[in-house]
Parts: sequence; C-alpha cells; structure tokens
Amino acid sequence: RAKDLVSRLTLQEKSQQLVNPSTGISRLGVPAYEWWSEALHGVSNVGPGTRFDKRVPGATSFPAVILSAASFNESLWYKMGQVVSNEARAMYNVDLAGLTFWSPNVNVFRDPRWGRGQETPGEDPLVVSRYAVNYVRGLQEVDDEASVKGDRLKVSSCCKHYTAYDLDNWKGVDRFHFDAKVTKQDLEDTYQPPFKSCVLEGHVSSVMCSYNRVNGIPTCADPDLLQGVVRGQWGLDGFVFYP
Repeated sequence: RAKDLVSRLTLQEKSQQLVNPSTGISRLGVPAYEWWSEALHGVSNVGPGTRFDKRVPGATSFPAVILSAASFNESLWYKMGQVVSNEARAMYNVDLAGLTFWSPNVNVFRDPRWGRGQETPGEDPLVVSRYAVNYVRGLQEVDDEASVKGDRLKVSSCCKHYTAYDLDNWKGVDRFHFDAKVTKQDLEDTYQPPFKSCVLEGHVSSVMCSYNRVNGIPTCADPDLLQGVVRGQWGLDGFVFYP
C-alpha cells in the first residue's frame, strides 16, 4: 500500500511529506498529519500533535525519567509504556493525538550540566539500554507475536537523539554547532548501546538523529552512522527522523 501511494505522488507532494506538519493530499484522500507528539513520561501537549480539551483535560504523568530509571525495575518501565500508549490510543480515537511519539530520550547523561538530563534514564549505558527496550516495547506492543517483533504497533516510538548528544548551549556553543569528539571505543561502549538495544530488542519503529556533529560530521548526514550502523548492522525496519 505504501509503495502504491508513493508511486502516485508528485515530487512536490513527496517533499511536503518530509516535514512533521505533513500537508494533506486531497486528490488521493490523504489527510494532513502532525508527526510531532511527545510521551517521555506520559502523553504530553509539548508537541503540536497532541492537545487536551474538556473531553480529555490531561493524562497520567509519571515521575521524570531519571527518577523512574533509578528504581531499576524493568517491569515497571514496561507497564509505564503500556499506560502511556493506552491513553495515547484513546486520545487518537477522539482526534486529540497522533500515533507517532518522539520518545524515549535514550542519550547517556554523562555531563550533569546538561539541561535535558532529567529526560534520560541516567549515566549508565546498561540501565539506559534496559529502560529503552522496556519502555519502547510497552509503548508499541499489542498482545500478539507480530507486535512483539514490531510488525504491528499500538503507537510508534522513536529513540532519540542518535548519537553522543548532551549539550544544548554552553559558553557560546549551541547544539546545532556542537562537535562531539568521541573515540571509537567510547562511542561503542557508552553512546551506542541504548540505540542498539532500541532497534535489536525493542524493535523501535523510528530513530531520531541528533542536532550535533560527531567527530566533524553532522549525525543526520553521516552515512556510516545511519546507513552503515542503524540500518546495515542493526537492521532498523523503520524510518530515521531528522530534527
């Protein structure tokens, strides 16, 4: 179905589908869609794809991720994901949310000065990896074998931000110009494991590349990281989102 739809699109229509507020295509009956929704520790209206009103004035808000991760309770993380995706589905059914959520944030929180550290499971690559797998599965899975393999989704989860991202604005350097100098060993031992686990064990449906560069190359334009690793080595069966 997807291949057939793409074959019917003009070049302009294709380009309009490459941004998060995708325009509708009336001649083909394709509605507009907002891809950006957030669910780091509960369905949030931070992203424009989700909103609350009198019918659904709010959603369950779990503790900040770094606090939940400190429990070291994998079944808890999975159940949190289930609750969040149940509520997301309910909101989708009344046209208050989409089904694509840019969560979880699985960057390793190495520098405590980073202002987004509370979004992450912490500084330990193993803990971050286990959190990633369980939260992603909780979000995405329905109760059948096909869902466990990622073939059917309750909602679409996105592991972000790939990779070596932990700076937003420091001494005149912002996240769009930050160049992370990382050794191959540190990249493999510290920064990559959570994303690898997302893909191989969590069967995540999307990965978001990060804002920064790694060793001089923008992560969103690095064929080695994206095609070579995420798709080639790990076998991502989904899409890569560019923030």
